Amino acid sequence: MTIKEIATMAGVSQAAVSRYFNDGYISEEKRNAIKQVVDETGYRPSFQAQTLRTKKTKTIGVIIPKIDSNSIGKIVDGITKVLEEHAYRMILGISRLNPEKEIEYLSILDDNQVEGILILESMHHANLRKKIAKAKVPVVVLGQQMKNCTCVYHDDYGAMKEITELCLSKGRKQIGFLGVTRQDKAVGEARWNGYHDALKEAGIAYKKKHTKEIGFSILDGYTSTKELLTEFPQMNALVCATDKIAVGAKKAIEEAGLRIPEDILLTGHGNSDLSNSVTPALTTVHFYYEECGSKAANMLFDLLEAQESRVEQLQLGYRIIEQASTQSNREECVCKKNMM
Repeated sequence: MTIKEIATMAGVSQAAVSRYFNDGYISEEKRNAIKQVVDETGYRPSFQAQTLRTKKTKTIGVIIPKIDSNSIGKIVDGITKVLEEHAYRMILGISRLNPEKEIEYLSILDDNQVEGILILESMHHANLRKKIAKAKVPVVVLGQQMKNCTCVYHDDYGAMKEITELCLSKGRKQIGFLGVTRQDKAVGEARWNGYHDALKEAGIAYKKKHTKEIGFSILDGYTSTKELLTEFPQMNALVCATDKIAVGAKKAIEEAGLRIPEDILLTGHGNSDLSNSVTPALTTVHFYYEECGSKAANMLFDLLEAQESRVEQLQLGYRIIEQASTQSNREECVCKKNMM
């Protein structure tokens, strides 16, 4: 069917039908008449024709580092809800933690008629920053703070510092740390620095042999904890960069005949489903991932509406969720024993 035929059946002008499909103003009476014809006929306007006419694709590009992540899933869910409110579609690119792929997807999307791009950056690198700066469409970065770029990110440093201080407050001075690559400025470097500074402020020397830089998987947490238990036998607390890593660590600790939390306090990060699916439940950090996605999407629409270049940076908060893995009735006597 054509707009002309819709107009005839609804008893309105072609201009009214055009305004209806482009969210223009028409009277409620005409809107209802057109809607009735559209509902009865199942008519849908041509996407290509709309794009040529309005110069809008109603499409946003989204680049994420991986899909097997609870936190990323929540962020994408937040993005999706906002896009649906604006009747926009999403084109998704998955970089698989490869910085070169991020640049490749950014180039493809920037040249492929999307109106804006949301990128959940995995690692900081100069070439990506340059590409974002030269993009023809607005770009918002999620999860990482990037200079001279609109972004939404979490207080990874503050969260890791506070959860390490929680272990210190319970008298545990021999604290190990399982972190990820420092090339990841948020989950990696910021959380490393939070752990380091918590020890420093407590007057405890940072020792590299008490830490491991590992991958993101449960297996990485398991194998690295086994090594750490051998190299650092006096360890009485272990803080982990993610819940997945902490779940792997838990298995290694228990296989060594040690108890959580009596012998070793254990913490994760991310408040994923895993933190509550194990016994004892993991003390962890809750980040507002879905809000991160929705805030970033709304910021992108603000940029599209403003039609001007500007930079806005938003840091979201966090909440420490203390659970059984750091709670013990016998903590005081166990701590004294571990410090002898």
